[in-house]
Amino acid sequence: MKALRTFDGEEASTEEAQKLSTRALRVAFLSPTQYDFHDLTSLGPIQALNDVQPVWAELLDILSEKELEDYNDFRDENEDFFEKAGLDNSKLHRKMRLLTMASLCASQSSTREVEYKQIAKALQVPQEEVETWVIDVIRAGLVEGKLSQQNKTFLVHKTTYRVFGEKQWRELATRIENWKGVLKQSREIISRERQAAESQKQRDLEDADRKVAGMGAGRRQGGPNREVDVGAD
Repeated sequence: MKALRTFDGEEASTEEAQKLSTRALRVAFLSPTQYDFHDLTSLGPIQALNDVQPVWAELLDILSEKELEDYNDFRDENEDFFEKAGLDNSKLHRKMRLLTMASLCASQSSTREVEYKQIAKALQVPQEEVETWVIDVIRAGLVEGKLSQQNKTFLVHKTTYRVFGEKQWRELATRIENWKGVLKQSREIISRERQAAESQKQRDLEDADRKVAGMGAGRRQGGPNREVDVGAD
């Protein structure tokens, strides 16, 4: 990464820059812990691959923001590329499943629930394997949530956005407005409950004052030797 940042302008398309770029991509693609490629896509030599190494650039684009189906199409169209590039298809295929799951969870901005059948379809796995894959995605740090075996759903608590563009900003703005609405309703409910509690407290004090006043009046009317029954009060 440091070496790639040293290439400026036309140097970004040189053979040396290309070799460093493909080396960096290979390491990132095969890394079991790297799922974010934005630092790479912002580099000049990596961007220059669109013209000099378009296959590498296409694969980077797929891993950065597309889904498993796109990767499968790419693999079928470029069967010889993987061996020549020193890439392990099985590792990339697994990574694409995890990234696809992250995208699926991020797309559920309203309900925050993903059905098992949706996950199975997106990941192209039997429904019986869904829970295993969800656990793997959680371990990878891409999502947080809770599985419901009874309802066959995954409740999303937190997810990683692979691409954060205009659509995501709009979703975030909508979510903030919803939160503001919920907070406003909660504040109004609390205010009403507080007012009701104060009113009840005032009524209780007034009732207590009346009872005390009533007992005092009863004692005065009965005189010092007369018993007054105030138990009912």
